[in-house]
Amino acid sequence: MTRLNGPKFAVNPDLVQRIDSAPDTILTLVDGTKYILAESMSEVIELITDFRSQLIARAQAIQTSDVDDVAAPQLSVVRAQEEER
Repeated sequence: MTRLNGPKFAVNPDLVQRIDSAPDTILTLVDGTKYILAESMSEVIELITDFRSQLIARAQAIQTSDVDDVAAPQLSVVRAQEEER
């Protein structure tokens, strides 16, 4: 997204409550935070739709691939260092 005064920022689309167009595009989050955007309402909706489509496509790709093809993350325990006395 782009704020009306210029800076770009990212938004979690799951936190969007509504998008208004009056005449500027106003994005309202579930916590009440409002942003005035340079993008039109239809552009914002398209960006959110594209993002969600990509998530679904990735999830389907993971489900249809062989388990051997998907590298499992390697986890290990990291012990905290004792404070010096």
